[in-house]
Amino acid sequence: MSPPKVAIIGAGPAGSTLARLLIRASIPVTIFEGESSMSVRAQGGTLDLHTGTGLKALKEAGLIEEYAQYARYDGEAINLADKNLVSLIKVGGTTEASSWGRPEIDRARLRQILVDSLPEGTIRWHCRLRSVDANTLSLHFDHGVETGFDLLIGADGAWSKVRPVLTDVEPYFVGLGGYDLFIHDAEKSHPDLYKLVNRGSLFVFSDGKGLNAQQRGDGTIIVYASGHRDEDWRKTCGYDLHNASEVKKAIREEFKDWAEPLVKLTQVADESDFTARSLYILPPGHRWKHRAKVTLIGDAAHLMTPHAGEGVNVAMEDALNLAQAIIRSVEIEDAVDALDKEISAFEDEMMTRATRVQNHSFANTKDMYFTPGAPHTVIDNWVRRAMAQQLGWVVELVLPLWIVGIIRRGFSWWYRVD
Repeated sequence: MSPPKVAIIGAGPAGSTLARLLIRASIPVTIFEGESSMSVRAQGGTLDLHTGTGLKALKEAGLIEEYAQYARYDGEAINLADKNLVSLIKVGGTTEASSWGRPEIDRARLRQILVDSLPEGTIRWHCRLRSVDANTLSLHFDHGVETGFDLLIGADGAWSKVRPVLTDVEPYFVGLGGYDLFIHDAEKSHPDLYKLVNRGSLFVFSDGKGLNAQQRGDGTIIVYASGHRDEDWRKTCGYDLHNASEVKKAIREEFKDWAEPLVKLTQVADESDFTARSLYILPPGHRWKHRAKVTLIGDAAHLMTPHAGEGVNVAMEDALNLAQAIIRSVEIEDAVDALDKEISAFEDEMMTRATRVQNHSFANTKDMYFTPGAPHTVIDNWVRRAMAQQLGWVVELVLPLWIVGIIRRGFSWWYRVD
């Protein structure tokens, strides 16, 4: 049987990984991407890819050597602290030999590796999907209608245009919002802040607020300042969200009793480069009734909070597992029926797997932003969940918090900052 003709909506990490894997198996793929190019907007901060998920997908895609050129082991440095910069976890960067399995790579660099690996013409840029006909699965773009695909895959993120074909469930607001801010060339412009972030990640939580900073490979520090918000906060905040001076003044007031270096991270940021954001998720555990010829992966399927650092890893594992399902179906004589059965089985596996991570991430969000006394009162719960995700979920049930505390302090000592 001839292989299915596949349409992927979205050229992010999930969609591009899937396309790369299918093309290597000689399965024809077209990606429709709404943006006009890779450079049309900033690609965000840094990502830590994990051995059994994101890195496994890259290895299967034949891209692990390209990834290794840009992996930053010093980016494994972490400082998780409270508003007074009292550290609860503080570890230095590693080398490839001493790595604990989570080297960082810039989101933009990862996406570039994936996009560059695809044959020219695979991605059709500037093709923003407006809707999908629920009956015929025809794709409606500004430039016209596209049809003739055997399989439609929505990898188009939080506000997916493919999702409504499968379910009427939409993302909901979790009560948090804030800003992305950028400090460019921090080593030269603000060496004290460069030293504070230590080429890795600084996570600070207190009083229902978070102020987190990460260094990208280009030397930029990206700062996320967030806290409790109403859903319509952008309209009711009382200041101009496009005016950098007013935004910085509001942030300074919100974090006025935090340690001075933390407030400085927000006040020295580039005034031409900042973005207001609100945090939305899909209900953890949400499932849809399987439908032939269409499915979802990544944020389109299971949008989650970012507080477990797992979103891109789950999405790339989605891509790997879906690619394997499609490839298996081609090897069966009745390929059409086999494809439907394989995708249905994939969806069951994905939803079960993603639900665990959604719950983990949302528990971290509730702990750090909605629990009195955080981070001190919740840090060992946070660590135990991270251990359970790596070692098996039974860890969360059987490992006492007092032992977790000993492990946490020992880990910080072993990987201590010099």
